[in-house]
Amino acid sequence: MENYNKFMRTLLAGTVVATLSAQALADNAEPIKVGVMLPFSGIYAALGDAGRNGLKMALKEHAGELHGRQIEFIEMDTEAKPERAPEIASSLLNQHHANFIIGPVHSGVAMGMIKVLKDQDTIMIIPNAGANAATGPLCAPNIFRTSFSMWQPSYPMGQVALDSAYKRVVTMSWNYGAGRESLEGFEEAFKAGGGEIIKQIMVPFPKTEFQSYLSEIGSINPDAVFVFFAGGGAVKFVKDYDALGLKGKIPLLGSGFLTEGTTSAQGPSAEGIRTTLHYADGLDNEVNTKFRQNYQQMFGKEADIYAVQGYDAGLLIAKAVDQLGGDISDQAALIQAMESTTLLSPRGEVSFSKAHNPIQNIYLREVVDGANKVIDVPAAKLEDPARGCKL
Repeated sequence: MENYNKFMRTLLAGTVVATLSAQALADNAEPIKVGVMLPFSGIYAALGDAGRNGLKMALKEHAGELHGRQIEFIEMDTEAKPERAPEIASSLLNQHHANFIIGPVHSGVAMGMIKVLKDQDTIMIIPNAGANAATGPLCAPNIFRTSFSMWQPSYPMGQVALDSAYKRVVTMSWNYGAGRESLEGFEEAFKAGGGEIIKQIMVPFPKTEFQSYLSEIGSINPDAVFVFFAGGGAVKFVKDYDALGLKGKIPLLGSGFLTEGTTSAQGPSAEGIRTTLHYADGLDNEVNTKFRQNYQQMFGKEADIYAVQGYDAGLLIAKAVDQLGGDISDQAALIQAMESTTLLSPRGEVSFSKAHNPIQNIYLREVVDGANKVIDVPAAKLEDPARGCKL
């Protein structure tokens, strides 16, 4: 009888283990829901499309690391409108029960998303918006960023300017959050080294009539000009800077978005402009070479920083799911896996700070023959100070 009871206990234990294993397999068969909150129409549509492409490409390439889990994408067009953010984020969280929510491009949309998603039962991954607050005062365990803080690309340029013997600099940007934070990053480093901001020019957003401002700069005749502009505004600014005779007379510096994806439209006017950013098309590493080849083959166009940042969001998901053997039901374990992940990104090695912002290289680029050529690494493994973060 004793042997029989021992046999039955062993049999029952084996049945329980088998049942739990079967249940785990059943759970793992459920798709991982990835909500995508990006602009697919309007002024930032191309940026949203590139981010989505990179995200899907990474998850497709690394499908073998998902332990049998399929990915279900739920895509929502934010139109880069901050007022839409809370409603869309709430829908992805409460109606669709998304495991991950990826977005946005626009920092104003990011603020609306964070109000809804902070400390909730989902993971928010920001693939572009650089608002410092997202990984600063509004940081949370479930919020990660695979892009940059506005401080990161601009801060190293302050020292670059000093090393170039520029002492008197004019700064200029659109008068909105991203522009102001970008100028603040540059000024922090530049002033700390003894530089002087002799004039700050804030242009109403999205105004692109720059001639009167540039005439004023010409009359001031500073050692250099540092600006933050992006997209169509960056194209117009660079062309106007050249047309008014400032190119070749007063060196033009910028956060990397000034010449990111814009050099074709800027043409010869962009030649010689120096910028700092966490990526450059021609980065000489095996991951970037393969990434750019595969992206061109898959989507029929060149990759850019927005595609890289989306790609790294997908990489972060795949690596964390792999660490957990496909089981992401424990959010604390998932967050810990993401925190400990180091990505081998097209931009170089990327890890995450305590505030969940990327620790990454910032590259000094110069436009040469229409391309952003890397000429230095003024800040290796730069970590955002995350001022105000309580994590």
